[in-house]
Order: sequence, then C-alpha cells, then structure tokens
Amino acid sequence: MTNNDLLRNLRFSLNVHDYGMIAIFALTEVTVTKEQVVAWLKKDEDEGFTPIDDVLMSGFLNGLIIQRRGAKDSGIPEPETKLNNNIMLRKLKIAFDLKDDDIIALLESADFRLSKSELSAFFRRADHKHYRACQDQVLRYFLRGIQLKFRPVE
Repeated sequence: MTNNDLLRNLRFSLNVHDYGMIAIFALTEVTVTKEQVVAWLKKDEDEGFTPIDDVLMSGFLNGLIIQRRGAKDSGIPEPETKLNNNIMLRKLKIAFDLKDDDIIALLESADFRLSKSELSAFFRRADHKHYRACQDQVLRYFLRGIQLKFRPVE
C-alpha cells in the first residue's frame, strides 16, 4: 500500500481537513504547506500528484499517535527512514489504542477474518521465525474497519 493511499484513507476516515493534516505533521516538528498536503492527497493519475516519502509519512503517523494519545516524556520519536505495512499497522494500533481483539473486531466489521496468531505475526521482529509480512489486503481491510468505526455510513 502506498503512503499516499494510507494518507488519503486516514484523512477521509478521521474527517480531517488540510489544516488539520498540517497540524498533525507539526506535532512532530515537521513543517509542511497546504500545497504539499493537497499534492499528496491527489489521485496517482491526477496532474500535480506528488508521492509522500517514508520519512514524512512516518512523521505523520507519529503525529497521529501524539494527537490521539499524547506526547511521551522522552520527546518526539525519530521517524523511520523506511516504512512497510507492518510498521504502519503497528503505528496505527498505537495511535488508536487498540488491543489484538480490537483489531480483529475491526477486521471482522470489514468482512475479513484473521486469527490472533496470524495478527501477532505482523508485530514480531523481522528476524523472528514466525514473523509475517502484512499484505496490502490486510491493511486495506483494517483501514476499512477504522473508517466504519470513526466515520460510519449514515
């Protein structure tokens, strides 16, 4: 899943406007402009589309954690230089203060079944023998569950 897809999905699910997105970035001391945010939120085939890099996306996810859970006493976390679906899922789990059962319930609300052991494999270290890479499909269903919870169909 691309960083831009994730950013668009979170913006819609949480009903955040452009300046709200800028404020989330600012929580991690990352300065972005409205023009940058608009370019990141465009569809891939639209004119003016700009891909958001992993460092900026990590900064946004860290800002989302700070916004929803508060800042840690140890300061602002350093953004990752390389993101993958597992890291994104972990950061979203932290931001929304979700336990394994909550994630499974969100996935089920989006008509996707996943066992607790399959889920825990996503949160293991990459060198662990039971580590499993989170596929785009799982992350998309998770984001769909987030959308259903925070922006239900009226």
